[in-house]
Amino acid sequence: MTENENPIGFGIMGCAEIARKVSRAINLAPNATLVAVASRSIHKAKQFAVKNKLSDNVKLYGSYDELLDDPLVDAVYMPLPTSLHVKWAVIAARKGKHLLLEKPTALEVKMLDEMLEACESNQLQFMDASMWYHHPRTAKMKELLLNLELFGHVKAIHSSSSYHGTAQFLQNDIRVKPDLDALGALGDAGWYCIGAILWTMNQKLPTTVAALPTTIRNSAGVILSCNAALYWDEEQTVATFYCSFVSHETMDLAVCGSNGTLHVEDFIIPYEENCATFSFTSGAKFVDMHIGWNAKPHEVQVATQLPQEGMMIQEFSRLVKGIKDLGLQPDTKWAQTSRVTQLVLDAVKNSIDNGYKLSRCIGLIWINNKVISLFLQALYRPCNRLHMILTF
Repeated sequence: MTENENPIGFGIMGCAEIARKVSRAINLAPNATLVAVASRSIHKAKQFAVKNKLSDNVKLYGSYDELLDDPLVDAVYMPLPTSLHVKWAVIAARKGKHLLLEKPTALEVKMLDEMLEACESNQLQFMDASMWYHHPRTAKMKELLLNLELFGHVKAIHSSSSYHGTAQFLQNDIRVKPDLDALGALGDAGWYCIGAILWTMNQKLPTTVAALPTTIRNSAGVILSCNAALYWDEEQTVATFYCSFVSHETMDLAVCGSNGTLHVEDFIIPYEENCATFSFTSGAKFVDMHIGWNAKPHEVQVATQLPQEGMMIQEFSRLVKGIKDLGLQPDTKWAQTSRVTQLVLDAVKNSIDNGYKLSRCIGLIWINNKVISLFLQALYRPCNRLHMILTF
């Protein structure tokens, strides 16, 4: 039996705009098929089907429970508001559905842990829907970053994810509503920045995390813009990021090594669907009298037959198929990637909420393949004591 026989059946829970992109990706991936779409009302599900020209074979449901009871649905893609993730992800796992979860995964790591535990106890694959990890450009960039001769050791990282929301967006979008997506720009855009930084550092948690006193909030207290700095003591590496709903569009990742530099301007969504680029420089120096450089950045092009969201669906389906047909274990790499990202996001949010105090990672313990981090946060109160926050 080939990998593309008996494709993995997907159900989409929720008709958010991003679900249009993923429904197309499911149709493009050779080992996946769209089985069903559910919304809170059958009318919305029908509207989604018409707008996206779905096949008549795709079943439409007016409730999430109906979709989860469909035996032909192997896996669900869940683009619901973040506040609803833990409830529906746990229900989906208990009903045996593999989970592709939209980012940010949760409002805090203990909620993510509930979802991961539900998936683990039911032998289900978990992955968050950060598409850029799956583009072949990402693998090529990692190859160069790991080349000690060309790149050396990572010394500094900067990432940004920003866009200028319209007046309607800033007033009405779920990402600015405290009861739906309370993390705002930090959760929506900052997730990418933190993920890119940790990817560069091979998923190693930083020693310290501190938000910078530049946070902008709306009248409901939701973050519209923020900055943060991360530091790794052992490597002597610093990283900064900027995420915003009120700035011009950016999707930057810049990495400076001891021997080289790497820069990509569109790491989240490539400028072109079938080809992506980044620039790489190694061994650059000033020429005599400092009137120029001895080397210019080299542009590296990476082509792909499937867009990155199609590659994500293909990889997720491959993993699900291995569990379903071959009795393989779920790949925990993706759960661990999401969890360290959530841990750092939580540390940034705690720093913002507590007057931009420093969070220090003082220990790591691995239990059941889950990393547990202890952040020591100095909260200078009248008693001048140090309060320990345990992030599990």
